[in-house]
Amino acid sequence: MEEFTRMMQANYHTHTVRCNHAEGTEREYIEQAIARKVRTLGFSDHSPQVFDGGYVSGFRMLPDQLEDYVTTLQNLRREYAGKIEIAIGLEAEYYPKYFDRLLDLIRPFQLDYLILGQHFTGNESDGEPACPHPTDDEARLERYVRQTMEALETGKYSCFAHPDILRFTGEARIYRKWYEKLCLRAKELHIPLEMNMLGFATGRHYPCRAFFQIVAEVGNEVILGCDAHDPGRVADPKEIEASLRFLEECGIHSVLDRLTLIRP
Repeated sequence: MEEFTRMMQANYHTHTVRCNHAEGTEREYIEQAIARKVRTLGFSDHSPQVFDGGYVSGFRMLPDQLEDYVTTLQNLRREYAGKIEIAIGLEAEYYPKYFDRLLDLIRPFQLDYLILGQHFTGNESDGEPACPHPTDDEARLERYVRQTMEALETGKYSCFAHPDILRFTGEARIYRKWYEKLCLRAKELHIPLEMNMLGFATGRHYPCRAFFQIVAEVGNEVILGCDAHDPGRVADPKEIEASLRFLEECGIHSVLDRLTLIRP
C-alpha cells in the first residue's frame, strides 16, 4: 500500500477522443504516464457495437474507427518499447443479443483485454441506463446484477470497471442482497473489481462506500482505475492517495498493481 502512495504501477482504464467525450492524444496520455512512473498503461476506449435497426450509440467509437485505434496504439507501443508497457483493450458492455457480434468484430485485432463497463441493462438500444438516475426498484438492481454476472461468466473480461455504477436508493438490505451476490460471483471467477478514481475525484455516486464495504467483507481483489478521459487524470498522485484512503476506510488494505490479461 505504501508504494501506491508514491506511484501507480499500472492503469488499464484509459480513453481516447474516439469515444466523443474524451480529449488529448494517445501520446499525451503515454507521456503523462511515464512522467508519473506508471509501468503499464492500458487503453480501453469504449468498444464499437453494431446494432440492429440503424441505432448508433453516441458515447463509443464507431466500428470503422477500430482499426485506426489499434494501429495507432501498436505503433506507439513499438516507439515506447523499453520506456513503458502499453496494453491495447476495450471497455465493453455485455449485451446478450450482440455479444457474439462484438467478439467477431474485434477478434481479428487480437486485443490484449476487455474490461466490463456496463452502462445499460438489456441491449442499450432496447434497454435502460444503469446510470446516472437513482432507482429504488429492486427489479432494476436485479437485472443489472444478473446481466453483469452473466458477463463475467463468459470468461472474456479481465476486470469489472465501476461495478457499483447503478445507483440504488432503496433499502440497504436489498442493496446488500444483490451486490453481495455480484461480489461473491466475481470472487469465485477471480475477476478483480475496479475502484473508479474518476467517479471519486469528481464526486459522482460511485465509488459507493456501502458497495466497497461488501467488497471488503467478501474479500474481492480490487484494482484502481483512472478512467482517464484527459491526460492529466493518468495516475494523479492526489487522486491515488485519496482513493486509497477511501478504500482503507471501507476495510480494504491492499490493491492489485497489475491485471492478468485475458485475450478476448
